[in-house]
Amino acid sequence: MSGRAQLMWDEAVTGYDFGPEHPMDPVRLALTRSLVGALGLDREVEVVAARPAGESTLRLVHREDYIDAVRAASADPRSADGSYGLGTVDDPAFAGMHEVSALIAGQSVGAAEAVWRGDALHAVNFAGGLHHAMPGAASGFCVYNDAALAIARLLELGAERVAYVDVDVHHGDGVQAAFWEDPRVLTVSLHEHPATLFPQTGWPEETGADCAEGSAVNVALPAGTGDAGWLRAFHAVVPEVLADFRPQVLVTQHGADTHFEDPLAHLAVSLDAQRAVQVACHELAHEYAGGRWVALGGGGYAVVEVVPRSWAHLVGVAAGRPVEPETVIPEGWRQEVYARTRQLGPMRMTDGRWPVSYASWEAGYDPADRLDQAVRAARRAVFPLRGLLA
Repeated sequence: MSGRAQLMWDEAVTGYDFGPEHPMDPVRLALTRSLVGALGLDREVEVVAARPAGESTLRLVHREDYIDAVRAASADPRSADGSYGLGTVDDPAFAGMHEVSALIAGQSVGAAEAVWRGDALHAVNFAGGLHHAMPGAASGFCVYNDAALAIARLLELGAERVAYVDVDVHHGDGVQAAFWEDPRVLTVSLHEHPATLFPQTGWPEETGADCAEGSAVNVALPAGTGDAGWLRAFHAVVPEVLADFRPQVLVTQHGADTHFEDPLAHLAVSLDAQRAVQVACHELAHEYAGGRWVALGGGGYAVVEVVPRSWAHLVGVAAGRPVEPETVIPEGWRQEVYARTRQLGPMRMTDGRWPVSYASWEAGYDPADRLDQAVRAARRAVFPLRGLLA
């Protein structure tokens, strides 16, 4: 198996563009790729452009009538009337929507294939992580569910156990839905509590269908959770379920919208904690999945200040050359930021909170603490189903 990491990138993914007023500005992808280059990380990975996902691949997750609807809306955006979730405020139709959505999906599928076949140990597609798309509908800025498609392709190639860990601020509902009845896939999502955030799912009691009990794990965090609580929750749940499940491949989704500057949610996590979880996912892949790791992007709407730095860190971790938090960002990249956005770019690869710390769950918990209540609820709901002590 090659030890070299792959970065999946095709400039055309920046065509995933819902319009100038939409929060999912594709400049976040262009700036991330540019920052990866400015930091020299693209010399540490193999940059690969995979083919778009074809019809048979898309149908591993998505219904044929939905794919047809996406094609139709892509050819004539004015025809999208809200059916199939297309033509809505969240998911307005745009010309070429099918083609670019299939291209993004193809990068995640290509990443999964490379890791499974041993062409790379790790593969990153930060344009991916579009985890809200359902088998028969667009949702939450997501048209095709590249994360679910990557997992489905792994199963098609012969994988018997695939773990998916989602640390986006929003629940990974589309991936959970795709594998709700499949015990071969463990889905773990840490997210802001559904009582206060879209998509209003991801309650601890959602643990999988009767035929796959314990295959869905949901940690619903109270609004305002910061670094110490977020890391405490992650380490109180994720390593233990991965150790029990023993995945052959780890697929992770790293939405940057947990950040305290993100305009669409209410967690208070720093870039430094996001980096710490990326490092933890890398270590968990090596500990439990033979090192096989597919890492995806996701949400993130502080498109200058947060997203490029967070995902550049992800590329560095996957490449085996983590970027030191105190690294000064090259001036050339900051000039590009200003030229593209008329905003001033960040100066360093840190929010000034490194090293981040947290109290381990094994040291005890506080039954009156809201964060500990959330962790306890998740463990109580799913751990006994897996034969684990809650």
